[in-house]
Amino acid sequence: MITSPLSSSNIHHKTQNDTLAKANKTPRSSAVSPWFSPLAYFLGRRFLLPFFFGHIEVTGQENLPTTGPVILAPTHRSRWDALVVPYAAGRCVTGRDLQFMVTIDECQGLQGWLIRQMGGFPVDPKHPSINTLRHAVKILHDREMLVIFPEGGIHKGKLHPLKPGIARLALSAESSYPDLGVKIVPIGINYSQPYPSWGTDVNIHIGTPIKVSDYASGCLKQDAQRLTTDLAKGLQKLSHHESEILNNRSLQSSSFRHGIRT
Repeated sequence: MITSPLSSSNIHHKTQNDTLAKANKTPRSSAVSPWFSPLAYFLGRRFLLPFFFGHIEVTGQENLPTTGPVILAPTHRSRWDALVVPYAAGRCVTGRDLQFMVTIDECQGLQGWLIRQMGGFPVDPKHPSINTLRHAVKILHDREMLVIFPEGGIHKGKLHPLKPGIARLALSAESSYPDLGVKIVPIGINYSQPYPSWGTDVNIHIGTPIKVSDYASGCLKQDAQRLTTDLAKGLQKLSHHESEILNNRSLQSSSFRHGIRT
């Protein structure tokens, strides 16, 4: 399970200041494989996802920044999310690779090797290290795309309360580098079944980017609360219940059949 380990109890002012001051000196702990990543994107986009899912709908791709530091903030409903996000917002769409925060347990053995080849890097959800936070800041400083699931773990049904760490991280990076221009892009991932199986429909709705600089007033705690609140509102608008997806699919099918008869 890919999670967001950044919570208010885990990130303290002292840690943030130390992390940000040394971010540029931290060696990269993740890198996207120049051969494996393009191959995985191609196979996933052309074969795996179209074969497994029934209907895949993506809206709002025009909201994806093609340059600058970006945090993609998707809802988290299934393990499939880790493949659905690159399908909707990865290399084939923006020309940019994505880097994920993943739990340290997932970076073991063959699975860990695959994750690292795709640019993932491990984090201990209970005790995130300074090096992990430094690396996340460095990804943004390098103007790359970082994926963090703000709900934390996988949650079925309605939107789960967001962890404040994603906002704190974004604000810390923005305040450390003038005019960095970090943006957070809310993404709603919606499946027609609570537990996706073969033939399940999936809708991915990409919302309007949130400019982190608009929330940087100098008070990290209050700024993070405001940013987290607005991110939650954005994700709520992009989230749909399973029944809504099925109803919309039925309406589309009915309209199509009606068009044939007329």
